[in-house]
Amino acid sequence: MPALYVVATPLGNLGDITVRALEVLKRVDVIAAEDTRHSQRLLDACGVRTRLIALHEHNEQAAAGEVIRRLGGGQSVALITDAGTPAISDPGARAVARVRGAGFRVVPVPGPSAATAALSVAGFDQGGFLFVGFLPAKPGARRAAIEAVRAQTATLVMYESPHRIGESLADLAAVLEPERAIVIARELTKLHEQVVRLPLGEAVAWLASDPNHARGEFVLLIEGAPPREGLDPEAERVLDLLLAELPLKTAARLAAEITGQARNALYARALELKRG
Repeated sequence: MPALYVVATPLGNLGDITVRALEVLKRVDVIAAEDTRHSQRLLDACGVRTRLIALHEHNEQAAAGEVIRRLGGGQSVALITDAGTPAISDPGARAVARVRGAGFRVVPVPGPSAATAALSVAGFDQGGFLFVGFLPAKPGARRAAIEAVRAQTATLVMYESPHRIGESLADLAAVLEPERAIVIARELTKLHEQVVRLPLGEAVAWLASDPNHARGEFVLLIEGAPPREGLDPEAERVLDLLLAELPLKTAARLAAEITGQARNALYARALELKRG
């Protein structure tokens, strides 16, 4: 039966492509790729001769229509991205939704993923993770996005480009507690792969210490907030009074100083109160 196969491809090391992925890429009628020139090099290296068509963020709706027409004609199509798993912080999600909406099968062909690769070597044992993806490009929106996940107890997983890594690390250190651990993984599975773990407050200095540290594609893993401790009634009362007059962050800090309760716990409770 016709189907859209969502195929994970190597992050860098070609040896990471799976046997099943190769079989699918060879047998489908056409491959929809984020960057056809980039993907052609992968296919040539793997001996795959299947025709490529473009499916990227600027033509995804039109390309999805082409995929649906091919499926309707009895063909099968593979979807790949430049590296890793399609439709996860990469083009493909809208195309997958349209294909499913048109009644055709969508089949996952799992394989490399930058997020899980980084998590496997991070050493965080927090019982779960929250995939944030790319942070917003604009500073105000970026800080708001970080603030929104500050109270999460799960490990935070973010992607970042070399062009914004410095700004993002600075904002993360400004919004989150500097003593939290961060794992910076760059160029995973490539020649200059590097994975470092350090306190978040030292991340900007680490980045500036060597020009090579800012090169490549990044996965950032940030230790989650500690579980919220129970607040006594007096701490709740003080926090309520301060929230009525002050910004959330300031209220939580002052409440911690006044009551001796943990600042993280007060901040998490303040978020709950603000959200009603």
